[in-house]
Amino acid sequence: MSLLEGTLGRIPVAMTIAGSDSGGGAGIEADLKTFAALGVHGTVVLTAITAQNTFSVTGVQDVELDLIEKQIDAVVEDLGVDAAKTGMLHTSSIIETVARKVKEYGFPLVVDPVMVAKSGAPLLREEAVDALKKKLLPVATVVTPNAREAEVLAGIKISSKEDMVKAAEIIASLGPEAVVVKGGHVETLDEAVDILYYKDSVYEYSAPKVESRNTHGTGCTFSAAIAAELAKGTPLTKAVETAKNLVRLGIVYGIPLGRGHGPVNSMAYLYREASRYRVLKSVEKAVEILTSDPSLEKLAPEVGMNIAEAIPYALNVDDVVAVPGRLRKTGKGLTAASHPDFGASSHLARYILAIGKYDPSKKAAVNIRYSEKTVEVLKEMGLVVSFYDRREEPMEIKSKEGMTVPWGVEQAVKRVSKVPDVIYHLGDWGKEPMIVIFGRNSVEVAKILVEVMRKAR
Repeated sequence: MSLLEGTLGRIPVAMTIAGSDSGGGAGIEADLKTFAALGVHGTVVLTAITAQNTFSVTGVQDVELDLIEKQIDAVVEDLGVDAAKTGMLHTSSIIETVARKVKEYGFPLVVDPVMVAKSGAPLLREEAVDALKKKLLPVATVVTPNAREAEVLAGIKISSKEDMVKAAEIIASLGPEAVVVKGGHVETLDEAVDILYYKDSVYEYSAPKVESRNTHGTGCTFSAAIAAELAKGTPLTKAVETAKNLVRLGIVYGIPLGRGHGPVNSMAYLYREASRYRVLKSVEKAVEILTSDPSLEKLAPEVGMNIAEAIPYALNVDDVVAVPGRLRKTGKGLTAASHPDFGASSHLARYILAIGKYDPSKKAAVNIRYSEKTVEVLKEMGLVVSFYDRREEPMEIKSKEGMTVPWGVEQAVKRVSKVPDVIYHLGDWGKEPMIVIFGRNSVEVAKILVEVMRKAR
C-alpha cells in the first residue's frame, strides 16, 4: 500500500523499539526517517537514551522496564502495529520484556541484533547475548545481523558466501522465520552481498560496494525498511530487496557530517521517487520549446538531437528521462519520435551521471551539431566550454561499452580545472562531432538553444 492509498483508508503503522541517537544518524531517528520514506506511520518505543555523535558514544541511560511496556501497550491499543523492529536492547531484562510483549501481541518483528555502534562502543552487554538468542529470536519474523554479529550468534567465522549461508541456517535454528546475513563487512567478497535464508531456501542480493565514510545507521535503516514493507503487506523477499536498494542509495548519497562516520541518507529514496513526475513534465516542456521553433532544426546532429534530465539522486540510465528515438529533422523544424520516458537515452544519461559527480546541480543535457561558430556563441554567452579528444582515448577505455563518456567528461573537467557548462569533441572513426550542453533542468537547457539561434542570426 502506498502513502496515497493509505490516506484513503488506514495507513500502515510500523513500530521501532530501540534507542535514541543524539546525533540523529542511527536508532529511532534513522528508523522514523526510513518509515516516512516508505510511506508508513512510524511509532516509537524508546529503550535507551544515548549521548553520541559520528565518532563516539559517551553515555547510555536505559529506560525503565515498566515504561517500555507501557509504550508498547499505548501504541497497540490505539494505533495498532502492522510490523515492528528492534534496535538497541541494552540488557537481558529489556530483551526479555520486549520479547514477552511481542509474543503477547503477535505482530511481525524484525530483529536488528545491535551489538556495537559504528564508533566501536558496545550497545549490547555480553550477558544479554544469551537472552537475545533464547528469548527474542524465537519470536522474530526475520533477524538481520551483519557478518560480525552473525559470527557471534552462530558461533562460526564468516569469510565467504558459503559461511554466510551456514551462519544463516544456524541462526534460523534458534527460532526466527527468516535470517538475513549482511555481507558488507566480508572483505573477501567483491560485491556487497546479503544472504536471505527463508523457508529452507537461499536468496542472494548483490550490489557494487560503495566506498564511503557516511555509513552511520545502515543497519537501523535496513531493518526499518524491511519492517515498513512488511507493515504494507509486502512479501519478505521483496521487502529485503527494497531495503537493500534504499540503503545502497542512502550510502551513495550519504550526508557528510561530523568527524567520524556521517549518516546514511535514508530520505534520498523518498526524494527521488517523489520527483519522477516533475522531471517527466520538465522534459515534456523542454520538448515543446524545441519543437515550436523551426530554426532549432539547424542545431540537430545527423544522428538526431535529444534532451534529457535526471531525477535527484540518480544512479543509472533508468533514472534519466529523454525522448525515445530522439528529436528528428523534418525540414520544417524538429519533431519528437515519441513521448519522453525514463531510460530513453543511455548516451545523454551517461553524460549527466558523469558530470553529476563533479557538480550535482547539473541534471540536464542536450546534444547538438558541432560547429566552431556555435562554440564561439556559447563562450560569448558566458558559458564555460571545454572539450576532449577521442583520439587520445586509451584502448582499455575504448574497448569497454559506455566508458568513453565518463572518460571524456573527466578529461574536459581537467582541461579547464572546473566543471564546464559545455563539452564538445571532434569525433572519431564513425563518430560524429558533437556538442553537449548542461544545465540545472531540461527547460533551462532548451532555452539556451533558443538563445544560441537568436545570437547566431
